[in-house]
Amino acid sequence: MINAVEASGERIAELERTLEQRTAELRAAQKEFDGLSYSVSHDVRAPLRHIKGYAEILAADFGGALEPQCRQYLEKIQESAQKMGEMLEELLKLSRLARQELRRQQTPLDTVLHDMVRDLDRGDSPRKIEWKIAALPILDCDAVLIRKVFSNLLSNALKATRSRPQPVIEVGTVQQDGHLVFFVRDNGVGFDMKYADKLFTIFQRLHPQQEFGGVGAGLAMAQRIVQKHGGRVWVEAAVDQGATFYFTLDSRSPSQDA
Repeated sequence: MINAVEASGERIAELERTLEQRTAELRAAQKEFDGLSYSVSHDVRAPLRHIKGYAEILAADFGGALEPQCRQYLEKIQESAQKMGEMLEELLKLSRLARQELRRQQTPLDTVLHDMVRDLDRGDSPRKIEWKIAALPILDCDAVLIRKVFSNLLSNALKATRSRPQPVIEVGTVQQDGHLVFFVRDNGVGFDMKYADKLFTIFQRLHPQQEFGGVGAGLAMAQRIVQKHGGRVWVEAAVDQGATFYFTLDSRSPSQDA
């Protein structure tokens, strides 16, 4: 009996040492990541601004005297500098998100979604989008971050339905294994599910940038925010049959008064 107690105590001590080691490694990794973020924010962006600025000066002062091929090279430099700047900005947003504390408050998602749809569908587009927004609950969540989740998912749906003569975008909830699941569904181009994991990796794309724009960071950001709320996100899709993005939040999120 005594031997069993001693063995148990040694095991607990070993687990505590392992936990302390992992905690130290995590702190070191976080410190290194913070240092990298600072470097990206200051040391990398400064020369990038110089490249972009001097390219603009060359185009403005000497563009008319350059050969057509040289002008194309200069345009490529400007476009690449612009894209790299956008990618760095998205990396910094992810870095800030990792350190950001959640500011939970009771958030009426009905109001959030309808305001967002009104902003996205201003009526000046030749496309007539059919929006199907179901009744949504009040959430105990970070209102600013959850708005970004829906904004990124809706923007993705708008891009995916760009080629559709009758685009349909639907937002709603379903019950799954006793949990409230939110979804954003579209009838867009869809994709092959064997590439689904790439969707949530920053800068990974399933479609050409020329067709859908952006730098490929919106879905990665949405996933990080959902995980920060204790939930998860996944997708179901098929080529040319649209896609449905699902996500859950932790058990505190649905308001009992909704």
